[in-house]
Amino acid sequence: MAVQKISIELYTQSAEDHITIDVRSPLEFEHTHIPGAYSLPLFNNEQRAIVGTTYKKQSREDAIKIALPMFGDKMLAMVNQVEKWVNEYQENHEGKKPSIIVHCWRGGMRSAVVAWLLDLYGFKVTQLIGGYKAYRNWIIAHFDKQFELKVIGGYTGSGKTEILHALKSKGENIIDLEGLANHKGSSFGAIGQATQPSQEMFENLLGLALSKLSSSEKFIWIEDESQRIGTVMVPTPFFKLMRNSVCFFINIPFEKRLQFIVQQYGIFTKADLISATERIQKRLGGLETKNTIQYLEAGDIEAAFSILLKYYDKWYEKFTQPEVNLEFPKLKVIKWDAADVKEEENADLLLALTQ
Repeated sequence: MAVQKISIELYTQSAEDHITIDVRSPLEFEHTHIPGAYSLPLFNNEQRAIVGTTYKKQSREDAIKIALPMFGDKMLAMVNQVEKWVNEYQENHEGKKPSIIVHCWRGGMRSAVVAWLLDLYGFKVTQLIGGYKAYRNWIIAHFDKQFELKVIGGYTGSGKTEILHALKSKGENIIDLEGLANHKGSSFGAIGQATQPSQEMFENLLGLALSKLSSSEKFIWIEDESQRIGTVMVPTPFFKLMRNSVCFFINIPFEKRLQFIVQQYGIFTKADLISATERIQKRLGGLETKNTIQYLEAGDIEAAFSILLKYYDKWYEKFTQPEVNLEFPKLKVIKWDAADVKEEENADLLLALTQ
């Protein structure tokens, strides 16, 4: 019996009910993959290169002959690994047996071979039509959709991310771009964070998050960001949508924001903080950089971040002006005041303002 196949549309409607197995090489998977997928490479990186080169320079038949011994050596290990994943799934889902979705790059021979093996063993297996490429096209399509966004703006240290998650706890829809990017946006944004995803993986995470909210009748809260967050970029169509949405700018006194920033970053090493300061030396200026580093070395975190916060306030003001950001100007900003950096209270204030 031939292995069944599933379209990307049907797969994405019920992806969480399956075990998704990616049989591409480890390097391909590491660069980007379907969020939540397991890696079960048919070939390692070197083997993939050999088989691929043979296919292109010689023939399909020669490539298969070279590939067969490589596959044969892995068959038992692959079955055992999938059996382990199935058992773990059943333990977490009250004994329910999962179906298995297998894919490669374009839904071709690699996924067909592994699907055949798993089906032969007795697993319920389906092959994803079009493979990862089909998933990628599905993701990209979400960035052109016209979601209703409400943007939370404010100077550095206003607790915008914390407000965002307080809104989520109150039942609101949110997208946390910094959370998806593993970066808080500034020169200091990578400190204490996991390694950033590749650009393509970041887009996959964002597209998936948007897909889960696409059927909701409620708008989506999102934090005001630059298009670049660390090493990744917000896709241009979605960034334009952010800029065309109303930005609710929270205004909190400087001293309160300074206290919050000191609490947030004071836990990190002097070396990390000094390194981040040196990265903005050209824009911060030689004297201010020198003074900031001296304060950090002396352990006076508050004095150091007082300088840095003033710098970031000026930078934020400059690059949110329409005449500076001609390509993506903000169309409408509504300013509102809050006495302190308290996410629950400020979330309530924001909801009252927007209802």
